[in-house]
Amino acid sequence: MTTPIPEKTYLDVRQALLAKQEIALIDVREEDPFAQAHPLFASNIAAGRIELDAWSRIPRRDTPIVLLDNGEGLAAPAARTLHKLGYTDVALLAGGLQGWVEAGGEIFKDVNVPSKAFGELVESQRHTPSLSAEEVKALIDQNADVVVLDARRFDEYQTMSIPSGISVPGAELVLRAQALAPDPNTRIIVNCAGRTRSIIGTQSLVNAGIPNPVSALRNGTIGWTLAGQVLDRGAARQGRTTTEHTSPDAARQARAVADRAGVQRAHASDLQRFSADTPRTTYLLDVRTAEEFASGHLPGFRNAPGGQLVQETDVTAPVRGARIVLADTDGVRANMTASWLAQMAWEVWVLEWVLDGTRPADWSATGPTADTLPAPEGPIAATDPAQLWAWLQAGPDGHTAVLDLTTSVNFVKRHIPGAWYVSRTGLAAALANIPPAHRYVLTCGSSLLARYAVADVARLTGAEVWVLDGGTAAWIAAGLPLEEGETRLASPRTDRYRRPYEGTDSLRAAMQGYLDWEYGLVEQLGRDGTHGFRVI
Repeated sequence: MTTPIPEKTYLDVRQALLAKQEIALIDVREEDPFAQAHPLFASNIAAGRIELDAWSRIPRRDTPIVLLDNGEGLAAPAARTLHKLGYTDVALLAGGLQGWVEAGGEIFKDVNVPSKAFGELVESQRHTPSLSAEEVKALIDQNADVVVLDARRFDEYQTMSIPSGISVPGAELVLRAQALAPDPNTRIIVNCAGRTRSIIGTQSLVNAGIPNPVSALRNGTIGWTLAGQVLDRGAARQGRTTTEHTSPDAARQARAVADRAGVQRAHASDLQRFSADTPRTTYLLDVRTAEEFASGHLPGFRNAPGGQLVQETDVTAPVRGARIVLADTDGVRANMTASWLAQMAWEVWVLEWVLDGTRPADWSATGPTADTLPAPEGPIAATDPAQLWAWLQAGPDGHTAVLDLTTSVNFVKRHIPGAWYVSRTGLAAALANIPPAHRYVLTCGSSLLARYAVADVARLTGAEVWVLDGGTAAWIAAGLPLEEGETRLASPRTDRYRRPYEGTDSLRAAMQGYLDWEYGLVEQLGRDGTHGFRVI
């Protein structure tokens, strides 16, 4: 007999949030249905990715976890998976999303909502200076003394950017702005795609006391497009310069801001104490760029570039109420990032390597952090690209079915000829859409996720199941044929939330609707009442 899974109510979750107790409220649907409606502090871990994501995102096995779906039947199996992974305090949200609504809980749309709502609160309370797209365009056309700094990730910047804009991801702004605009009369314009990162980036410079006049580009590249202005594509301007003169100034400025926000100071002894504090979750995060992190970092720290950490805190730290420790090598990026997290009601510490004798040269761990992952259920039979190609050539049709569990974006971009796109979260439904085969070969980019689906496919089909060794990457490396496009979608493309203005013929109306939604977030925060945000 299956042991019943306990339930927690809306009031249980709300009380934990108000008391700042640790809780991980996890929505196990795919990203698109999650983004359509969810509680403010729900984080999204799709049921099909739990084995890949849970141990790194919820590191303490006795963390109180509450799972929800919207009646799809995903939460209970996800709870059993978490039990197998060693989690001991797992419950279901009573009534799921509908139960939350019926109990009076506020629901939010979109992704990264805590950060976006916080950004709107900052602007409403601090009246962050901004200029319209038309005003910024006029300054650029007049060759005015102005520099445009794009606070998004570099890959987002390359997709579309303001003409003349320079990529300086959010946490880098205070570190690099004065080197990029050494004349205090130069106006600095900060932009992102919409509103949040331009608000936070601009207010960071204001809070740090940068002497230059600073303004956000109101509504970012969306506002630029709505104004009928043209964006650059594929730009590669990166603002990575600092100077000996500006860096110490920036460190002092950033520390002062963090102190005002209530950021605490950690030393090596504190890290040891936090490690021994087993009833608490501690996230150790290095907020520098991925390249800097890979070249040398402190053991035990994970990379979370500061600008994106503030933008996507729910992704990096889904345990609300946890402790966060930040590190850098300059005293700027960690302090500025921490100042925002503290205002978002996190307990946040900055590692003081200057004071405790730890020097950047001592940061000897290199490369990306390797996640420890659970072993797949049962034995795994692996095949190589050459054998799979031979099976596919031999036929007859349906004898071998290739199931690709990659993201739908990657599948559409390129996949093995004849492969079916399958979401592991909706595996049973997907298999019902695929003609039965004698043999199933599972793949994804690397076959890492595919390995966890072998036992389920075998149970559901009764057929032999193989994994493509090295995944589709190995197939590509072997020079074998590829397909592209939305062919053989056995699962709907719900793994990625498309913004309201993506893929619509009414682009302007959809963009304006998205901005209107952001404007309404402060009012929603007030109705929800659990956020605890405090703007300095």
